[in-house]
Amino acid sequence: MDLTLTEDQELIVSTARELLAARAGTAGARAMEDDPAGYSAGLWKEMVELGWTGLALPEEHGGVGGDFLEVCLLFEQLGYALVPSPLLPTVACCALPIARYGTPAQQAEWLGSIARGRVMSHTPVPWDRPPGEGPWATATGTGDVEIDGTALFVPYAHAAESLLVVADLEEEPRAFLVDADAPGVTPEPVAGVGLDRPHRVEFAGVRVPGDRLLGADRAAVDAISLYGAAATCAEMVGAAQRVLDMTVEYATGREQFGRPIGSFQAVQHHCADMAIDVLGSRFLAFEAIWRLAAERDAAEEVSMAKAWVSEAYERVCALGHQVHGAIGFTQEHDLHLFSRHAMASALAFGDEDLHYERVAGRLGLPGNPTNRP
Repeated sequence: MDLTLTEDQELIVSTARELLAARAGTAGARAMEDDPAGYSAGLWKEMVELGWTGLALPEEHGGVGGDFLEVCLLFEQLGYALVPSPLLPTVACCALPIARYGTPAQQAEWLGSIARGRVMSHTPVPWDRPPGEGPWATATGTGDVEIDGTALFVPYAHAAESLLVVADLEEEPRAFLVDADAPGVTPEPVAGVGLDRPHRVEFAGVRVPGDRLLGADRAAVDAISLYGAAATCAEMVGAAQRVLDMTVEYATGREQFGRPIGSFQAVQHHCADMAIDVLGSRFLAFEAIWRLAAERDAAEEVSMAKAWVSEAYERVCALGHQVHGAIGFTQEHDLHLFSRHAMASALAFGDEDLHYERVAGRLGLPGNPTNRP
């Protein structure tokens, strides 16, 4: 796979990096921790005006006509700047499944509004949960359905205008387009280690018209997981690159025993190991992203990427703390923000153990859990 960017892709990356450095950065992430919204409405407006929300959507629905790979370049830059934003759940987990599996009427109704800035979120997908077990939502009825139950760790549920809700319909997970302000939908914030403002959402007798069912089978549900996990990998790659850059800069400028600590072989080895992890993560992540953008079977590649990148990003943060020493553990330093992001990202869309087991199952090796391979 050739990771060389085209001229248009280079422009996407440079524009994103300049905007995020000027408008947000880690100072923005710190400010958002105390902001009830959890993200900058002004920055979101600029993203919409630049076409980020419609970058991977068809032109006939107000999009730019790009693909998933190009929007993942934005996710990588959002990770590099560590900017809290509902772009990933809105575009990767909601818009792209609608674009791929929605009816023409659903696409016409939802994609244009997303391109114009509608914020959407999604409920988690049952990677490893047998039907009917655990906190979950259930849909009952034929045609119009009624949704009851609970969804945990729904990102930006408080800000979303619509939700893509995964609920068991006749013991099969299906996706439903639900208005966030529909009667019976109640979001409640929960504590989380990351920056994405997770919520617990209760569904009590939520009426959903039959034409809000997305797709003819559970393929749309799987798409939420695949696009979301791959996009999260892109975000982790960007964040890991930032930790590497911060660490090299610190090792170059910090002096001890009359010389920069970067001149010591042990520190050089740490930085080299970090660089290897970042490079390997980028290759694995963008291989999965490329396959998804080409609408190829990418389940195995996505699980390989999610398992490896999650562990690699955590290793990069751990070595970054080793090089920075005590200052890297203080609230005043930015490194702890990335460590928190690494922990939250590793758990999103399935942790490392789950994805290693999924890969083993696809290879016919023992240890496959009860979820689909």
